[in-house]
Amino acid sequence: MEYKISELVSRTNVPKSTILYYIKEGLLPEAHKIKANVHRYSDEHIERIKYIVYMKEHFGSSNEQLKDILQNKNQSFSTSSSMISPLMNTLSAIPSDAKHYTKKEFVEVFSVDEALLDRLLEDEILIPIHTDDFTEKEASIIQLVEYYKQVGIEYDILKLYVFHAKALSLLEHRIQEQLCDVRNDENFSTLWKIVFETLFNAKAYIFNRQTYKAYFSTLKSELLN
Repeated sequence: MEYKISELVSRTNVPKSTILYYIKEGLLPEAHKIKANVHRYSDEHIERIKYIVYMKEHFGSSNEQLKDILQNKNQSFSTSSSMISPLMNTLSAIPSDAKHYTKKEFVEVFSVDEALLDRLLEDEILIPIHTDDFTEKEASIIQLVEYYKQVGIEYDILKLYVFHAKALSLLEHRIQEQLCDVRNDENFSTLWKIVFETLFNAKAYIFNRQTYKAYFSTLKSELLN
């Protein structure tokens, strides 16, 4: 279908000036020019605008990140990497302004036992985002391990977390594969809403509610006894 720009504004709730700006920035394709001052837009414009708005509102994606994604969307959906790249800080839970340290600096600044650090790296309790790149996030996990040691408990429970996290990551990969099988230009933004909502909303909701259910069940059992 073809639309006037007024219809595009009505269907997306995005101002005309913003739409024209997105076209200028290369986020949207040029309109089909019928004659001088008469332009028509397509369903692709609507899908892209919805996708852009979603990514900006929920993840603060920049124009450059979105431009790269949208220009490579056909190949990137199957590989996932370029689509997820704007969200890596969110996935890693590391603030964009976090201070980074080499391993040597990290050991010195946080007074870390290097043998323990190597063991945690081997067990994948710690997984730095980049080689020889540590932050306060890694330091907080080491502190947690130290708390376990203080009460005389090994951190095997964290190793079990790693086991199940790996299994979950494989499941998430299966979800992406299934979405790839049904992907087309029309459902592009909807499929990525599914990916993002699964990773950043449903995962936390399901895990936290299951934790709540388990604790509530235990508490209820204790009260009855």
